Amino acid sequence: MVTTLQTFRAVFQDGVFVPETPCDLPDGTAVELDVRRATLRPPSVTDPAERERLLNQVVQSMRANPLPANAGQWTREELHERLYRH
Repeated sequence: MVTTLQTFRAVFQDGVFVPETPCDLPDGTAVELDVRRATLRPPSVTDPAERERLLNQVVQSMRANPLPANAGQWTREELHERLYRH
């Protein structure tokens, strides 16, 4: 058996998963689902002035610490390994 990983966002509606984007699968294709519920957390800082101050602080930090021009780029596999290594 050959396994191909594709990620789709879907909404569970009337007892079925309805993809939010087109998926290139023939009708009747058997799939295996790993369901993760998407959750939104409200921001902990709601004051607009404080949010702007924090955003400016992040931008200043990024400008003060740019990535080197010769910085390598991770492949998809390296990112996956880095994110999901336990």
